[in-house]
Amino acid sequence: MVAAENPLIVQGDLTVLVEVYSPHYGAARDVLARFAELVKSPEHIHTYRITPLSVWNACAAGCTPGWIIESLEAYAKYPLPDHVRVQVRDLAGRYGKLRLNRHEADMILSATDVTLAEEISRQEQVKPHLLRRLSPTTFLVPLSARGQIKQALVKIGYPAEDLAGYVGGENLAIGLRMPESLSGKAFELRHYQREAAEVFHAGGSDRGGSGVIVLPCGAGKTIVGMAAMAQLQCSTMILTSSVTAVRQWITELLDKTSLAPEQIGEYTGQSKEIRPVTVVTYQVLTHRKNKSGGFPHMAVFDGRNWGLIIYDEVHLLPAPVFQITADLQARRRLGLTATLVREDGREDEVFALIGPKKADVPWKDLEHQGWIATAVCTEVRLEMPESLRMTYALAENRNKFRIAAENPDKLAMVLEILKRHSGEPALVIGTYVEQIEALAKLIGAPVLTGATPQRRRDQVYADFKAGKVGVLAVSKVANFALDLPEASVAIQISGTFGSRQEEAQRLGRIIRPKKGANQAHFYSLVSHDTVEQEFAMKRQLFLCEQGYEYRIIHATEWAATEKAVSV
Repeated sequence: MVAAENPLIVQGDLTVLVEVYSPHYGAARDVLARFAELVKSPEHIHTYRITPLSVWNACAAGCTPGWIIESLEAYAKYPLPDHVRVQVRDLAGRYGKLRLNRHEADMILSATDVTLAEEISRQEQVKPHLLRRLSPTTFLVPLSARGQIKQALVKIGYPAEDLAGYVGGENLAIGLRMPESLSGKAFELRHYQREAAEVFHAGGSDRGGSGVIVLPCGAGKTIVGMAAMAQLQCSTMILTSSVTAVRQWITELLDKTSLAPEQIGEYTGQSKEIRPVTVVTYQVLTHRKNKSGGFPHMAVFDGRNWGLIIYDEVHLLPAPVFQITADLQARRRLGLTATLVREDGREDEVFALIGPKKADVPWKDLEHQGWIATAVCTEVRLEMPESLRMTYALAENRNKFRIAAENPDKLAMVLEILKRHSGEPALVIGTYVEQIEALAKLIGAPVLTGATPQRRRDQVYADFKAGKVGVLAVSKVANFALDLPEASVAIQISGTFGSRQEEAQRLGRIIRPKKGANQAHFYSLVSHDTVEQEFAMKRQLFLCEQGYEYRIIHATEWAATEKAVSV
């Protein structure tokens, strides 16, 4: 490659500038996504940052420091600063310098050298978890502090490799119904699903059994979870985001595994069954009568001798569950997610308590292989109505976003988009209930919000899947774990500020594989020259990192985009 055509400018502070119009941009972006995080994505130059956590996750997924440096050199426009090589090797070298091993009723924390052992022994976060020093490089650690010491070590920049082993849990025979499920549909593990389950299991060794699998929405994360269950053959608790997701898991388990209905329990606000495989919502786990009270349903963790805990949508793991997760380190733990992005910045705690990233399949790779639909992303910018300009200008900062998000001209644009995609199953998604209800009334569509009873939700979802309903108006209830593979169009009329995970999940509602053209369209309606436009750029970061480009058009140009949008 000609260096002048290369897209990367690697800076000494471990930020990487990427020229979008370079002929090698796509290849460089795909490489960077494995060991760096996208920070900004304006039109011409994108900015990535190499962080300790991004490097450790890359190492856990099989990348070597040599490969990271070679990748930077291959796409760099200018020579790589020497100290960048040193910093990358130093960060990568920290992964594995500390190890936890079982020792009788306790654990031994061992360091690769005396200097490091001395350094960690003096750290205030670590000292409370060290019982005593056994040698210049080893410490005795109570088994009960397994989660807490891993958290503390990540915070000081030295992640520990946990080799202390796991309890087997209650035995449970689980088989996969291949090559055909009970529903009569052909069922085989896809190559990436099999590889993800195998890398998590690691042949049953102590190097496996804890970690996170990152796959796009619709790529079969549930299948990976079931494959892991079949490998481990043990009683399993599955934590997920909603009652709808609970029932989708149960349906899939009954269809694709040998488990009988009486072996699977639903633990939600409506049912409290603890069985060999129990599917629980995060909401019921974190329910309490008042802010100062305890969490009575956390007792479900002691309900059986679990051998595996599956954290579905692990990026949503609520803060109270982190503590109970710290106490579950002797159980195998599998995190499933489409994006490790957490808006609260607690990715390091997922790394420490659930485990490092074990597999991460790029969205575009699966799109090219036909496993998920091709998606065209379009941001439509609308002017604020004259009647609201002064209201917006005079509003306090905290109110400006909502005024812009509820721009009434968005309703007419929704009608235009639905007209263009007439006959295609569509979702209209928003954050504000009043806005969604007004839109639903305008277009004559069912509306689903957090207040909609579960029975009503289930009926509407069934009608949508059966083609009886062509458009659904949904609030944030559709953000996660909603399996509507028929949907091929999504129109986002408002979002949660700059939430990258929400943007990814909303696109994920429509990229499940489809018959025919396997094509999806994702629209985001944004008020021009407002704070909503600024937040939209932040929301799109993760998807830009995955290779999605947002076509930006103005509402006044809509009629002229027929050909472009239909590509």
